[in-house]
Amino acid sequence: MKPHLRLASLIFNQPQLVTDPMMSLAVQWANQALNLNIINLTVNGAQPKIMEDGEFDSGAQMAAASERRRALVADTGMDIIPVSGILVSRSAHMNPCEPMTSYEGLRSAVNQAVADPAVEHIVLDIDSNGGSATGAFELADDIRAASLVKPITAIVNFSAFSGGYLIAAAASKVIVSRTSGVGSIGVIANHLDVSKRDEQQGIKVTSVFAGDHKNDLTPHEPLSDQSLTFLTSMVQNSYKQFVDAIANFRGLSTQAVKDTQAGIFFGQKGVEAGLADSVETPQAAINRIAAEVRASRADRQGANARRSVSARAAAMNMQVTM
Repeated sequence: MKPHLRLASLIFNQPQLVTDPMMSLAVQWANQALNLNIINLTVNGAQPKIMEDGEFDSGAQMAAASERRRALVADTGMDIIPVSGILVSRSAHMNPCEPMTSYEGLRSAVNQAVADPAVEHIVLDIDSNGGSATGAFELADDIRAASLVKPITAIVNFSAFSGGYLIAAAASKVIVSRTSGVGSIGVIANHLDVSKRDEQQGIKVTSVFAGDHKNDLTPHEPLSDQSLTFLTSMVQNSYKQFVDAIANFRGLSTQAVKDTQAGIFFGQKGVEAGLADSVETPQAAINRIAAEVRASRADRQGANARRSVSARAAAMNMQVTM
């Protein structure tokens, strides 16, 4: 098993656009993967599994997904882009039995759909409790810009919480089912203190540093007032960006967004809160959009045929008069 130090470093001391249960699950994974021996860890549900290299073939999966995409686009004119699991800024090198979506991969998929003339409607199939704040707001802005070129519908199937909802809100329209949820517009950050573990194991870490803030948020000491102030400022800054983005995307006041208090809303309640546009099952929404695209294609084909007939008639008329 490889110690995934880079990914673990993104869990702690960083603002996260994620629900508290998912944050707790991430902490539990780090505890298992790095043998942190966190003594105050409580998480409901199964222990996350750390998968070894070679336990999955991402290359084959990507090739199969690409082939399915081409067939779907050709048949329906829709590009359905999955947004599932933990959201990370860049492609990860692990698969902890939990789907992961990277912002860079999602941006690439949206850009590909916008550039593909065969794609007439983009669908974001969202089932995510959120993830990293890093890169999330930039991606949301890019999705909103893309929605001005081609319609983008976010289908919540079945959760769009925190960072997952930020992505959904950036779309042209947000659809929820009766049991799917939206919201959790808030920010959370955890600091890991392993000083007690170090003491129990006879380990003493001494930091020599220059710059007053260089040792902020070190896990080998209890959280200092200075570090707490710094981490709090990062959380508040991310929260302001989050609130402003949702208010802009959904046409709400910033106070209305704040008043949700990071709550979650299911079905019609999400519509009433202004966080979604309509209630519809995911499959019904897909079928309706596909029918709309087919009708649009038929109208264009009919118009093109009429223009072609008119052009031929005009050409024949010119030949007769000449």
